[in-house]
Formats: sequence, C-alpha cells, structure tokens
Amino acid sequence: MAIVEINDAIESMSQFASMWKTLTRKLPGVDLIDRKGVAIRWADHPFPFSNCIFFTEELDQNALSVHLQKAGRYMRQKSQSGLVWVCEELLSDSAKESLPRLLQEAQLEMALPVTGMAGEMFPLQTPVPSTLRLERVTNQAMLQEYIDINCDAYGLPLSSGESALDPDTWLKAYSYVGYEGDHAVTAASTIVNEGCLFLALVATRAEARGKGYAEAVVRQALQAGHEATGLTRTILHATDAGFPVYKRVGYYKTAGILAYKLANAASA
Repeated sequence: MAIVEINDAIESMSQFASMWKTLTRKLPGVDLIDRKGVAIRWADHPFPFSNCIFFTEELDQNALSVHLQKAGRYMRQKSQSGLVWVCEELLSDSAKESLPRLLQEAQLEMALPVTGMAGEMFPLQTPVPSTLRLERVTNQAMLQEYIDINCDAYGLPLSSGESALDPDTWLKAYSYVGYEGDHAVTAASTIVNEGCLFLALVATRAEARGKGYAEAVVRQALQAGHEATGLTRTILHATDAGFPVYKRVGYYKTAGILAYKLANAASA
C-alpha cells in the first residue's frame, strides 16, 4: 500500500479519536485513555456513540488479537454498550485474514461499517430546497432537537440522547438543524479539530430522506465553518447511506472502518 494511503488512514483514525475526546471530555465519569495504538473515549452513557475504543496504528495479527481481547474485557466491565473502531487499511494481511476468528474469541461482532473520507472543496455552493429551512443551533432546545434527529435516524431511544452532547462544545460549533415546516428533520455539525473541519453526527429522519435535505445541511455547516476559520481540509466518517451524499459534496475515501460491539449487545 502506498505511503500516502497509510497516512490518510492514520489521519482518519487520529482525527476520529481526537474529535471524540473533545466531544466526550465533559461527560460525567468519562474514561479518556491514550495508549500506544489505542484510544478510549468511554462515558458509559446510554448514547452508544459516547462510548468508543479506537485502534489508531498499524496492527499485525498478534497485536490485533491483544487489542481485541483487552477491548472486549474493558467493555464487559461497563454498564452501557459501545463500539470498537478498526481501520482495515491499518491491518496487516495476516491480521485481516484472522479477524473473524479473533473477533469470535474476543466475543465481538459487527455493528456497522463506515468510510473515512476527506476533502478540500471550498468554497461550496449551498443550494437549499424550497421546503427546507436551515437554522444554526444556538440554544439547548435546538441542541436537543439535533440529538433527537440522530437518535431517530439511528434507531435509538430518544431518552438515550439526553445530555449526550456538551452544550459548550456544540453551541460553539457550526451546527445546523433543518426544518420542514416546524418539524426538525435533518442536522449536521462542523467542528474545528486539529487543523481540520470535522463533520459530525449528520442525520436525517427517515420520512424526510430523498429530498436533498442532508446534502443541503452538510453544505451549510461546512461552508459556515470554512468562512469563519479559513480551514480547507475536512474529515468525516460516513455510513453507507450517507456515502453518496458526501461524494457529491466533494469528499473522497481515505479509509474503510468497521465498528464492533459486544456479541449479543444491543445494536448501535
């Protein structure tokens, strides 16, 4: 694999772990642990994206086995479910081949795949459908609407999102909610992180998909962050559903990332 591809994958995981440290650092009782090749951001919060373990360096088969075993033991000590994030580009050939067996031994199973993406596509045009109104998140009530959209989109109980987002962080970010009439239906946030604009927690309610709303709110959040900071490099981690949207905006793939949960744990 070319050096630039490895560097892109390392950047993707490093940004992921760094951003989640910022997003969870003020949650009560959070574990923020950085070890060689492993970053733990675990608030033991009902919102599963607040509980994460990231593998951030290249791993051979033996190192992967050790990391997965330790991650599984750590997660079984916690009361809330969470995710282990593994980048395929950072695994040796032998590690990739043995991954299914190592996951079974660690009692972990697939939760969801995501794609690490990056781009430098500013300035962005931000056309907005006539049926959508975009507003920047400026208060706690709008922040709750933001997290409710994410819970709805990811099939999580609304109660799991209560207090999941620290107002000091998110109200300073370039966070937007899109409204269809008076109903909050789509959301996206751009947050400054280590010299990049990190696009986070993009979601659209099921009944509002296919209308161009997600792309509109993403473009708005990104362009607002760019205009305010002058930054041009942007990073995100896309679900399969969101991937085509981000390609249209101008992102390209930098990493294939797999999220794992404890076997038999509730789905993220």
